[in-house]
Amino acid sequence: MTLLPDFYHVEKIISPSDNIHIAEIHLNPAHPIFGGHFPDNPVAPGVCMMQILKELVEETEQKTLFLIHASNVKFTALINPNENPVLQFRFEILHDDEGQVKVKNTTTFGETVALKLSVTYGASFSRGK
Repeated sequence: MTLLPDFYHVEKIISPSDNIHIAEIHLNPAHPIFGGHFPDNPVAPGVCMMQILKELVEETEQKTLFLIHASNVKFTALINPNENPVLQFRFEILHDDEGQVKVKNTTTFGETVALKLSVTYGASFSRGK
């Protein structure tokens, strides 16, 4: 389930190794959120990019997650959905002894890094497909 229906769709998720995942998503430039953020110069809100990552990790892990901690959050480029609707999320998932899910992510469009962050999630419960 996505928090913002029709905000984006997942083109593909590949897993070149057990804990490395690469997701390609396509933003919907016509989504109403871009009408207010910002009119005539749409920019993907940073919190929405963080939410997309959480949803991608939930899909990969098949668990409902909640954010415990975020660190080293760096927004390095504006994401205009009209100019760069296709984003790549490359994330590494590790698990600690307490069952927390630790993720390091880099989000890019083309060769441009737009977001880097490390997050820790807790798992609410497992879910089936």
